[in-house]
Amino acid sequence: MSDHFSPNLKLLCSHYRSIAEVCRQLAINRAQFNKYLSGQSRPTAYNLKRICDFFGVEDYELGLPAEQFAGLIGARSGAQERAAAGDPLLELLQPLREHASSLSRYCGYYLEYANCMSVPGQILVSLVQLREERGSYLFERQERQGRPHGPGPEADDSVRCRYLGAAFYLQDRLFLIDYESLTGNEMSQTILIPSFKSRITRLNGLKTGVSSGDRRTPACTRVVWEFLGAEVNRVNAYRQVMLYAPDDPRIDAEVRQRLGAAHLRDGLFEIE
Repeated sequence: MSDHFSPNLKLLCSHYRSIAEVCRQLAINRAQFNKYLSGQSRPTAYNLKRICDFFGVEDYELGLPAEQFAGLIGARSGAQERAAAGDPLLELLQPLREHASSLSRYCGYYLEYANCMSVPGQILVSLVQLREERGSYLFERQERQGRPHGPGPEADDSVRCRYLGAAFYLQDRLFLIDYESLTGNEMSQTILIPSFKSRITRLNGLKTGVSSGDRRTPACTRVVWEFLGAEVNRVNAYRQVMLYAPDDPRIDAEVRQRLGAAHLRDGLFEIE
């Protein structure tokens, strides 16, 4: 593994409150993790897979030059931030930020259930983190199209996607727009109906995007977000990210029902 591993790992950790929090969620000894950060030692293949799953990156990406790696995960340099001050795209979106309501009660981790756009007849489960950052609400969605065949990294030949996006709460609806950050070749939009109960459990909605096939066919699917909590064990949560058969007993019957609960009226989908 290259000498870029340690600084790239430090950059990933900077998105969390402390190194202690990262070690606690990874269940890795703090002293040992500090050796990874300082470059004194490299993680075993098992620990490397856990670290990659936790942060949502590939092992080879951790060996990329620091500047390339920072761009890959969406970090912006000081020069980019200065340029953004006059960015017309940010100016265009500014009214949305001013009119949007707070999404703080919705921040946390979710499992997203959707009818897979690329593999018809399958249910795709993704891991989503919605967070507040400097007055904006951002989210990250980890997607894995396939089924791992065993516990080791060599047994996982599934296709992974990582989406980054922004969320807005406008007129009693949650609007989320994102892009696939590893390839930059697609965007999707999700609209969710908020929960007016004191406790958030599940959110219903619709998602539009394109299939990953050669024809890049536009598609629309029902979607269900299941709230996991403000803090979760990301490694354990990510183990659930994969494709499922529609009759898989691990898919709750209510979720399965909600994914099929849309009605077509006047050419438009409606969600109950």
